Amino acid sequence: MRELVALDIPGGDAFVAALAAVWAAGDAVAPLDPRLPKPAAAALLAALRPTAVVGLDGERVELAGGLGVEDGDALVVATSGSSGAPRGVVLTHDALRASARATSDRLGVDPVRHHWLACLPLAHVGGLAVVIRALLTGTPVTVLPGFEADAVEALGRRGVATHVSLVATALNRLDPSVFACILLGGAAAPDGLPANVVVTYGMTETGSGVVYDGRPLDGVDVAIGTGRPAGGAAGEVLVRGPMLLRAYRDGAVPFVAGPDGVGGWLPTGDGGRLTDDGHLVVDGRLAEVVVTGGEKVWPAAVEEVLVRHPGVAEVAVGRRPDPEWGERVVAYVVPVDRAAPPSLDELRELVGGNLAPWAAPKELVVLDRLPRTTSGKVRRAALSS
Repeated sequence: MRELVALDIPGGDAFVAALAAVWAAGDAVAPLDPRLPKPAAAALLAALRPTAVVGLDGERVELAGGLGVEDGDALVVATSGSSGAPRGVVLTHDALRASARATSDRLGVDPVRHHWLACLPLAHVGGLAVVIRALLTGTPVTVLPGFEADAVEALGRRGVATHVSLVATALNRLDPSVFACILLGGAAAPDGLPANVVVTYGMTETGSGVVYDGRPLDGVDVAIGTGRPAGGAAGEVLVRGPMLLRAYRDGAVPFVAGPDGVGGWLPTGDGGRLTDDGHLVVDGRLAEVVVTGGEKVWPAAVEEVLVRHPGVAEVAVGRRPDPEWGERVVAYVVPVDRAAPPSLDELRELVGGNLAPWAAPKELVVLDRLPRTTSGKVRRAALSS
């Protein structure tokens, strides 16, 4: 049985060196987030159950009650915890190689001409995957301890970095034209993206993005669940490919039979559909859809409209129980001017003019900030608490 070594190291050369050393010893890595407060860090360690922890000073501390990994396991990465406690996802070396190869082939990455920049948290797969694919393909990589817009933009402007992975919030804070290619993930993409931005779809369980601009990477199959016993939940996005997780840290294996009756499909929990030409359109999390008066409302679609209001800086859409409609659509808005937020009537008119009338919010909640995970995703469960 191989060891699982947690790395409590911020992004930088020290993290990359420690990762390489653990792999060279035949063990697996569990990246930790140094920004977490002690209670959250303790919960993460309890979920991942590493056998040892290595800090920035290089000191290795053995942990009681740790659990080893199987031969071939490379990473145990925590889910973002946007809807509950973190859960460890086990990714093998074979899965990482498949992901790195498929991504690099799709983007046409040339190790001689190109250079990756990692500036997202390495405790999450979106940031860590940049480092992994660079190492496995021999592509140069610069690893920053975090996202600082000026520093990131400067590296692109000077030609040091050509490729970077960002989330929408980070993208909005810099000039995207300084990079040859920007992978954008983590949440619904805004409208009007420049041509060098590639919108990705994936999750921790897929080892990074597996669908780029609606098209699955080579070797990746996408299907929509039928609701039948062998076919996944109705309307659910199902994914199959060599870069998927082996299992969860607790030993659970999430795969189901797909519409073809064959196993190996990962149920993503997202609702979506395939266009006639095979492009994937993701509507949002099935668990987050609002059913109001018998009609389904996808929060992401409403958010895309509401953010166009000049008085809206940030917005998230959620739901609350409603005695008449069953559930009502609620807009949680961070206004541009706290003293003059947009009115509910203004928001309803905007949504009603672009979407179905039942999608218009029936309640407005003004906030100073949206609750987010460390990877930038909105914690919708915290909105109504």
